[in-house]
Amino acid sequence: MQLRNIAIIAHVDHGKTTLVDALLQQSGTFHKNQAITDRAMDSNDLERERGITILAKCTSVVWKDHRINIVDTPGHADFGGEVERILSMVDGVLVLVDASEGTMPQTKFVLGKALRLGLKPIVVVNKVDKPDQRAFAVQDEMFDLFTVLDANEEQLDFPTLFASAKNGWAADDPATPTSNMNSLFERVIEHVPAPTIETDENFRMLVTTMEYDPFLGRILTGRITSGSIKPNSIVKSLTIDGEAKEEGRITKVLAFRGLERVPLEEASAGDIIALAGLSKTTVADTILDPAANTPLHAEKIDPPTIAVTFAINDSPLAGLDGDKVTSRVLRDRLYREAEGNISITVSETAEKDAFEVSGRGELQLAVLIEQMRREGYEMSISRPRVLYETNKETGEKLEPVEEVVIDVDDEYSGPVVEAVSTRKGELQDMRPSGGGKQRLTFLCPSRGLIGYHGEFMTQTRGTGILNRIFHSYKPMKGQIPGRRNGVLISLEQGKSSGYALFNLEDRGQLMIESGEVVYGGMIIGEHTRDNDLEVNPLKSKQLTNFRASGKDDAIVLSPPVKLTLERAISYIQDDELVEITPNVIRLRKKYLDMHERKRQSRKSSVV
Repeated sequence: MQLRNIAIIAHVDHGKTTLVDALLQQSGTFHKNQAITDRAMDSNDLERERGITILAKCTSVVWKDHRINIVDTPGHADFGGEVERILSMVDGVLVLVDASEGTMPQTKFVLGKALRLGLKPIVVVNKVDKPDQRAFAVQDEMFDLFTVLDANEEQLDFPTLFASAKNGWAADDPATPTSNMNSLFERVIEHVPAPTIETDENFRMLVTTMEYDPFLGRILTGRITSGSIKPNSIVKSLTIDGEAKEEGRITKVLAFRGLERVPLEEASAGDIIALAGLSKTTVADTILDPAANTPLHAEKIDPPTIAVTFAINDSPLAGLDGDKVTSRVLRDRLYREAEGNISITVSETAEKDAFEVSGRGELQLAVLIEQMRREGYEMSISRPRVLYETNKETGEKLEPVEEVVIDVDDEYSGPVVEAVSTRKGELQDMRPSGGGKQRLTFLCPSRGLIGYHGEFMTQTRGTGILNRIFHSYKPMKGQIPGRRNGVLISLEQGKSSGYALFNLEDRGQLMIESGEVVYGGMIIGEHTRDNDLEVNPLKSKQLTNFRASGKDDAIVLSPPVKLTLERAISYIQDDELVEITPNVIRLRKKYLDMHERKRQSRKSSVV
């Protein structure tokens, strides 16, 4: 049986996972009467809740006498490290683009990576059944994008298909829809070359993804470059630099068949497989025959641009909710994450029981935090900060700048331009995108975008779409205004009373409800002014013998603001933390003692 290895790349929400569903259904991988869920490849709970792909996943389908290995990749820029690794183990890519939205930042990013690797793309204009589709205009945009990205003659001669993955069809013309995906299968077999197999007889495989299994241990996925592998084979692993990592015995050789991993007696060069049995080997290492000594080339991953500090939860309520509360288990979990996710780096800080975690963006770090809290961890998280670089020639400080593409209704474009400009964003392009909308393109410092998404959704009444991707390092843009309002800080520990909260509503918007447990130094609301205010949320009404008509009416409190994880992390200032437990998100001051806060404030003002 002949092999084809392809990856599906696209911007977030352009229909990659839905397309894979259609290919699985129509290739006969599932029986006609077999029930499968929508977006079957998004098996992770967080992926289903958020509607995005976070982890790259492999599957395979059989079409005629060909086995097609398919890799579904993430579409969000924060998970670009996953995409960059995956491209090294495929021979072609399906570039999916929305028939109305057109090319977006992540489309440009992943396509550029694919073209530099010499891969020949097939363009699929998806969602042509939408009423505002402009399929042929999007096809022209893709050609322009190929030209801008310096595609060679062979790559510029890309085939284009028009599809509705949701309805399960692909065709050469959007005006003549078919009833199946046959044309897409045929185009893949014609256009994507068979895997290149080295003449070396020795087994070699570059590890591109890693995951843990409670029974098998580490499962390492990659494409066999040369040779073959059987269970119980002795292998060794080398780092990128050729240093020996470990030697061990392969316990399982697994192949991807539909949504399952099936054990094989032998796997040969060109196939994408998963191996179990090694305990130290990780992503970007080469697994090879003990007789071989040359590691495979691994693609360089773009560096992280943002960092947060993970520390143990030391609040008075620590340990009441989670069961993983010590620095040792926190450290082990973070380093384990860094092993399998090479776009994240972890380092120990000078502070006791704290670790700095660097990644591609707020969403990537928020997903890690959400996964950990669901596993029972308690921790405190600092405000995100950007990672700077220094110009080696001039010694000038450089900061990460992102390309921001915003689709917004015409009436909101003015406030959005003004808001991004105050955050040192520079407008690069402004054009109508159809349907009474404008597409705005900015170059904006990463630090200016921290915390902006919530404000943006408020400005656009929830109708705007904001996409961002790392662009380059540029000289510092100067001071960027931060949060305008101070916060309300609890003075006491105990259960809040409705009477006290009712009297505090004039002071600002509350973030807690009546009867909620609070402690000294915990943030319970946002002050109406720009300074912090210490308040007593436990105060109860003094009881007397005197009663007056109307005085004892039931207290009605305004609904409190409940911050999501991402909103909480971006809301806090440098002297504040987010307390994360499996069931609760609280905001607090870094120093809980009022007098210690004042001492630290005086120190920072002197500095």
